[in-house]
Amino acid sequence: MVIGDVDHSAIGKGLLVLLGVKSGDSDIEADAMAERCSNIRVFDDSEGKMNLSVQDIDGSVMVVSQFTLYGDARRGNRPSYSEAAEPKEAERLYQRFLDSMIRVLGSDRVASGVFRATMRVELVNDGPVTIQLESKSNNPSA
Repeated sequence: MVIGDVDHSAIGKGLLVLLGVKSGDSDIEADAMAERCSNIRVFDDSEGKMNLSVQDIDGSVMVVSQFTLYGDARRGNRPSYSEAAEPKEAERLYQRFLDSMIRVLGSDRVASGVFRATMRVELVNDGPVTIQLESKSNNPSA
């Protein structure tokens, strides 16, 4: 990840988490989502089945704040971000999520961007596997 023209952070094999914080999210959701992200089984086992988590493979996680995930473009050509949390609360919950990931994986296996910074993120999607996770409070059927 590059911020400005400076290399900021990088990981090897693992997960790139684009984290959106929705209005109404709380510490409970931040902690639960960190637990869920660290345990989701999306890496292949010896038989080629997605049976392993980032913990199982000793992988790393890069977390990038991404309020645009809550952009609503159902009407018109300009997305509305009214469902995204206010920046102060979103930053607090982003940090809470990071702290929770560090508790689970260790600080040497968690990298991050800078909240509200313009970042250039490169991704090598090995699979490809892209999964959208939402907290149960935002998605009652989850």
